[in-house]
Amino acid sequence: MTGRTSGVNAAIRGAGAWAVGVLVLLVVLPLTARDRLPDRLATHWGAGGEPDDSMPFWAATVFPALIWLVLAAVAVLALHRARRSTDGTAAAPAWAGITLGFTGVTLLGAQASIVRANLDRTDWRDAGSVTGWVIATLVGATVVAVAAQLVSRRARLTVPPPSGPAMEIPKGQRFVWLSRTSNRWLHLLAAVTGILTLAATTGSVAGLGGGLEGTVGAASFALAAVALLACASVQARVTEKGLEVAFGPLGRPARRWPADTIASAWAEHRTAMQVGGWGYRLSGLGTTVMLRGGECLVIRTVKGKDFAVSVDDAERGAALLNSLIGQRAK
Repeated sequence: MTGRTSGVNAAIRGAGAWAVGVLVLLVVLPLTARDRLPDRLATHWGAGGEPDDSMPFWAATVFPALIWLVLAAVAVLALHRARRSTDGTAAAPAWAGITLGFTGVTLLGAQASIVRANLDRTDWRDAGSVTGWVIATLVGATVVAVAAQLVSRRARLTVPPPSGPAMEIPKGQRFVWLSRTSNRWLHLLAAVTGILTLAATTGSVAGLGGGLEGTVGAASFALAAVALLACASVQARVTEKGLEVAFGPLGRPARRWPADTIASAWAEHRTAMQVGGWGYRLSGLGTTVMLRGGECLVIRTVKGKDFAVSVDDAERGAALLNSLIGQRAK
């Protein structure tokens, strides 16, 4: 068993214990205070801090537990799939730990806040404020999520880089390798966001967009459209200088790694679930530009950081990089 697979097994056991513990607390907490709670519990508060919506006691108890069961099942399934990897690249996906940590603390904090606000009240409309507890909960959940990300990154960096392919390059010969990938769904989403930008801008200019709020809305849509367009296509290029990865239709922005900063390169099969979604993703596998599932070109820098991009013919690109690294090392 590899060290990485062993780490995933430990992650699964820890995730399972955390999932069960949070589930038990979500259900037991309101049940232990049942005699001191009204038949309906205040579950939503307006901008002024006053309760404006409620749920029956049984729904307020069961609903958070059901949300947790679904999210925990997805995260644990992702961890289990990583454990079943047999190609030596299994890794506990960081997004699974972050999701379990952040969501678990958030749901527990929310449930505790609701119980406390409704405690010893005869009517849910008399429930106390939860503003302070909500802020404390979100701060705690964020701290836990950051800690999960750091733990995942530290565990990943202890794994040595796989030995990638190499090819013979005659001395003095110039070469270049290019590969490009795009995602039509991200392009479509960018187009839709662009249309919304145009509509919001037109409405703001015509005085129909609510003044400053309309301007802010139009700017937000514009920023989202540009970000989506930049992440919808990518081009990887290997030359004598090293690796360059350019984003978007204009090839901007771009990231570059000189050959002397790369420790190893290899081709690896990855899926969107492993890295936490589509686009520019950060996970336990490092940074991944995921535009389609399948073969990815992966590099590990001399500082121990991994970067992957989903492009075709990744093995040839990795072989050229490894040959270049070998030449520079001589």
